[in-house]
Amino acid sequence: MSFGWVVTMNVLLDTHAFIWWAIDPDKLSSTARAACEDTTNQLLLSIASVWEMQIKYQLEKLILPKPLAELVDHQVRQNRLSLLSIEPSHIYALQTLPPHHRDPFDRMIIAQATVAGLTIISADHVFRSYAAPLLW
Repeated sequence: MSFGWVVTMNVLLDTHAFIWWAIDPDKLSSTARAACEDTTNQLLLSIASVWEMQIKYQLEKLILPKPLAELVDHQVRQNRLSLLSIEPSHIYALQTLPPHHRDPFDRMIIAQATVAGLTIISADHVFRSYAAPLLW
């Protein structure tokens, strides 16, 4: 018996996962890519990731095929990507995170996922040390 239920996931892309999804999806694991391609899933990108990419782009540590604003806007339109704002509850949640990861942008992504009940798509193995669900 089939009930026709659709299971959706709200997935938060780590910064590198967003870049790979936008520029070279073959770099994603098959599981991560399938989750991104599944139109029933809601893809999210943290404003922390946008901030991180802009800093690295300006420092010429990140090479992009087009300006960051165009890249993000294209993904919002093309792949139903939503931008996740940083809320005070996300900031306060940082206090509850163990110090496994020192990168402030990654810590914010983990805090946001924890507060909002999101699954993170990331190849960063340190993320496994946290309670937020991880997909790779």
